Amino acid sequence: MNATVTLEVPTEAVRLFGASPDRFGREMYETAVVKWYDEGRISSGKGAEFLGVSRAAFLELLSRHSVSPFQYPPEELEAEFGRG
Repeated sequence: MNATVTLEVPTEAVRLFGASPDRFGREMYETAVVKWYDEGRISSGKGAEFLGVSRAAFLELLSRHSVSPFQYPPEELEAEFGRG
């Protein structure tokens, strides 16, 4: 089941960042899903599911947004690299 969400944004934002209101809305949603992944709120599989794309396509989207596909908390990285 899907929900419809209506947002009002300045027309200038749509012109600057999207070819059409529909495309702009899709790009906003993709950006939100990437952010949720980056924050560790969802997995890459869930992100792909939310966007209706393959996991590989979701990983490519992460790359386009300069987001690492690896989710490691800073403490875990410090423990891993501090062991040397």
